[in-house]
Amino acid sequence: MKIALDPYMLRSLPMDEMVRTVAELGYGYIELSPRDDFMPFFLHPRADDERVAALKHSLRAHGVRLSSVLPLYKWSSPDEAERQAAVRYWKRMIEITADLGCSLMNSEFNGRPEQAAASEAAFWRSMDELLPVFEREGIALNLEAHPDDFCEENTPAVDLVRAINKPWVNYLYCAPHSFHLSGPSEAGADIAKMMRYAGDKLQHVHIADSFDHKGSSGLRYILNPPGTTTRIHQHLDVGQGEVDWDAFFGTLRELDFDGVATACVFAWEERAHESSAFMLDRITKELST
Repeated sequence: MKIALDPYMLRSLPMDEMVRTVAELGYGYIELSPRDDFMPFFLHPRADDERVAALKHSLRAHGVRLSSVLPLYKWSSPDEAERQAAVRYWKRMIEITADLGCSLMNSEFNGRPEQAAASEAAFWRSMDELLPVFEREGIALNLEAHPDDFCEENTPAVDLVRAINKPWVNYLYCAPHSFHLSGPSEAGADIAKMMRYAGDKLQHVHIADSFDHKGSSGLRYILNPPGTTTRIHQHLDVGQGEVDWDAFFGTLRELDFDGVATACVFAWEERAHESSAFMLDRITKELST
């Protein structure tokens, strides 16, 4: 198993300093997430050969490896021009990932929940174009359901991953999304049930805490105007929210999980070092026994 850090809270640091900081915190792996100077959100990658070479040098120098690369592009957009642009960005980022010597990428379904059928159709068009590129470069892909994507819940997300029908395309369970993954009508979140449903497709987890937005009869948060479709969740330190961590870690141990476990707290940039160190210690104690 690989325990990685998503260094998003460290994105303001120059790349080499970010890598050095991750190493000093004790992590052996980085899950490279969007940053403006290398791989921006929803835009063409900014990394050229020089920046790729510099990152490879930093990783070697500080003794850290990439567990995965996490781009976010609108590859499921019902707008065809937007989708085609996203495929173009994906192709370049796959090339960069191969140049970095990393064999795994992960991402979200994207698209729009109010246009779920059109978004899924766009997703499959993108898969038709991109799966041969992933396969040619020898890069695996892990996908997660995300609040406000066309696929937001665990069961349909796992089914969609299985429908791709590639052994190297697998599922990512994101713990802070648990209360969205269980669906709007289900109280709480049966994490063990959802993970067991994914079964052997569960090859990646994102670890952070969140509150149950459905709690207190849906009044855990007051959102205005009434009836808004806005989604809400957090990425907090383990223990600061309401995720059932006994179920989460216990089920991973039950399933003999041997994939990537990424600490992905985003809430505490003012204490990024302390948060990241705490998360590594907790994950190591739970999953390295």
